[in-house]
Amino acid sequence: MRLRYYLIYKPYQVLTQFGREGGKASLADFFDVPRDVYPVGRLDYDSEGLLILTNDKSLNHRLLNPRFAHEREYWVQVDGAVTSTALEQLQQGVRISVDGKPYHTQRCQAFFFEHEPAVPPRNPPIRFRKEIPAPWIRLILKEGKNRQVRKMTAAVGFPTLRLIRYRITAATLDGLDPGEMWELTGEEIYKLLAFKR
Repeated sequence: MRLRYYLIYKPYQVLTQFGREGGKASLADFFDVPRDVYPVGRLDYDSEGLLILTNDKSLNHRLLNPRFAHEREYWVQVDGAVTSTALEQLQQGVRISVDGKPYHTQRCQAFFFEHEPAVPPRNPPIRFRKEIPAPWIRLILKEGKNRQVRKMTAAVGFPTLRLIRYRITAATLDGLDPGEMWELTGEEIYKLLAFKR
């Protein structure tokens, strides 16, 4: 079996799967890959950004097993003028619900964007309200619970409006637009992810 590796930019309102479901767009509408290639992990239907597709079971295991905690960087547009206090709370960890049970998130890194990041327009765009700011923050986590980023920003009083996964370790979205894909060699992807083969 030939091992294949792809970096893709999953567009907004696209399921992280190749199968059809309820009339929603899926990865099959944008990406043509061998049938044994699947996404590693997931991004919510209403989130965008970096996904790795592969048929390498070893790589899949290392990326999904919490024991191999690796960085994931998210660019998050939030509703309201987010405060330094809220960022500090995010950094220390906040209480969210995971599978109906309370969970305290691990410490993470949280930063203001000094300037709005250069991101592709979203279709449809977020709802614009002149009186309410919608700034961007960077969150760097080493865990990935279901809808964690959205739950975290809501917990500190600033709901997520737009969520883009920009980076997984050293693999980034740079040079990719929504619906675009790059194929990498095993050597390239393992180097980007700092994994030994």
